[in-house]
Amino acid sequence: MKEQIASFLDYLRNHKGRSEATLTSYQSDLEKFSENMEQNGCVRVDQITRVQLAAYFNGLFQAGRASASVTRASVSLRSFFRYLAMQRLIAYDPMISVELPKVVKNPPQILSLEEVKRLLSTPDASTSAGLRDQAMLELLYGTGLRVSELIALRVSDVDLFLKFVRPAEDTGKERIVPFGETTRHKLEAYLERGRPELANPESTALFVSRFGDSMSRQAFWKLMKKVAAEANISTEITPHTLRHSFASHLLDSGADLRSVQEMLGHTAPISTQAYLSKSKESLRTVYQHHHPRAKPET
Repeated sequence: MKEQIASFLDYLRNHKGRSEATLTSYQSDLEKFSENMEQNGCVRVDQITRVQLAAYFNGLFQAGRASASVTRASVSLRSFFRYLAMQRLIAYDPMISVELPKVVKNPPQILSLEEVKRLLSTPDASTSAGLRDQAMLELLYGTGLRVSELIALRVSDVDLFLKFVRPAEDTGKERIVPFGETTRHKLEAYLERGRPELANPESTALFVSRFGDSMSRQAFWKLMKKVAAEANISTEITPHTLRHSFASHLLDSGADLRSVQEMLGHTAPISTQAYLSKSKESLRTVYQHHHPRAKPET
């Protein structure tokens, strides 16, 4: 099975133009699946049945794997078996008839405007690292970028004059995301006074680590948790929290769903609609407090 996995990953890289981050996720999911199948005496892809696949996913749920992790594994395996069928390496695609248990997804974690303000003002702007941290957080909240997109940015991907950033897309389609004057100011301060002291001369990365090279996802996660603790934010946040907050706050302020979808880089509206429920809650609260007919007559 290892040979077919390697061939599939080459196909994604060379024909589909998938990013290295995406390839790493697929490889991890497929290697874990392959190891499980081998432990159960199944070493060839044409031996795998729908029953075995259903049992595999059942095992993931019973082992307490997060729903997002199981969903990602299912996406990886569906793509893999679709590729195998396309290459005629299997007679039929067993994943077609596999149904995963319905998982209730928790709503996205959203920070309040006051919490966002505290978080963004916490880094010490008198230091190079503080200027970098402030610029990263401002750009993340100001654009709704994914963390993988943020740390992959090059200096040339940012236009301070026109105030937009151009994140790399797995699909190869160009995406332009605007940002505001506050974000422009923080980026300008970092590029003028922070980055020259931190970056290696040959580095093209926009945001660099203390070693002068590109910052890793793990390093940013640690940085964000540290800043959140210093800002006395009790909400459990992740690197995706500012992206969620960006979308929710835009919708709360009256932005249309289609525009938010484009800025987030969602290919389907349903991905953006998760934020709409939060916005609806906010509208309901406003209605209940201010509409003269919201409360029963006495």
